[in-house]
Amino acid sequence: MSAVGVTGRAEIWEGAKAVSPIRLLPVWRPFLGLLLPIVLAGGWELAVQFGLSDGRLVPPPSVIWQTLTELAASGELQRHALATFTRVAVGFAAGVAAGTVLGALTGYSDLISRLLDPTLQALRAIPSIAWVPLFILWLGIFEASKVTLIAVGVFFPVYLGVMGAVMSVDRKIVEVGRAFRLSGTQMVRRILLPAVLPAYVIALRSGLGLGWMFVVAAEFMGASEGLGFLLVDGQQLGKPAQIVTAIVAFAVIGKLTDWIVVALAAPFLRWEDRFARQTGS
Repeated sequence: MSAVGVTGRAEIWEGAKAVSPIRLLPVWRPFLGLLLPIVLAGGWELAVQFGLSDGRLVPPPSVIWQTLTELAASGELQRHALATFTRVAVGFAAGVAAGTVLGALTGYSDLISRLLDPTLQALRAIPSIAWVPLFILWLGIFEASKVTLIAVGVFFPVYLGVMGAVMSVDRKIVEVGRAFRLSGTQMVRRILLPAVLPAYVIALRSGLGLGWMFVVAAEFMGASEGLGFLLVDGQQLGKPAQIVTAIVAFAVIGKLTDWIVVALAAPFLRWEDRFARQTGS
């Protein structure tokens, strides 16, 4: 077979791959992530309907949906979700600011790293609940203590991510920048920032996830509103449907905020020549 024939067949094969159904319908790919939760929810609903479980302690999706619509209709869900989101947003901003600055300093300077990092690593090992009585004593039971606890949870993954990213910058890339006589500002903008940014985005996502975890502990500290308050209220009143509804709200809002971080960072990461994962086509 001639080279032209082989090339022609290869082009036909590539053309067939290009018109595969998955490539024609990329809009459906994000919704594949909903497949597993829908299957699990449908399976549990059927188990309750057929009497395999009474659904009292773990309510079926139909009961959870009813509770969700009732809370939304009364405005309670929006009020509690907004209170929780505000706390996470403020704590996330404070934790990211502190973690970014200290992480960059300890990653760049060996002296600062030797001074600060051992203490920060020791503080990182302290469980989140251990901070609660101390923050209540210092800041009271109002918003300051809650936001501070969330900021602590966000700080450590951002700090570690930034420090590790700065320390792992390829020395050869820095030497190339110096060979081209880049100024300090140009070195940061054209060499260091692109090298650090991918790991920084992952650190932001990790910090955001811990922020949503810490807000539950924060809202246990005498909160009168918030999704954490719904959890406590449902426990005290024996309402498992309300508890599960609050958990579902946490999952949905947390995923949405994670998606926002990824979407905002995507334009700054287009330069990456990354491994292309298999799409199933």
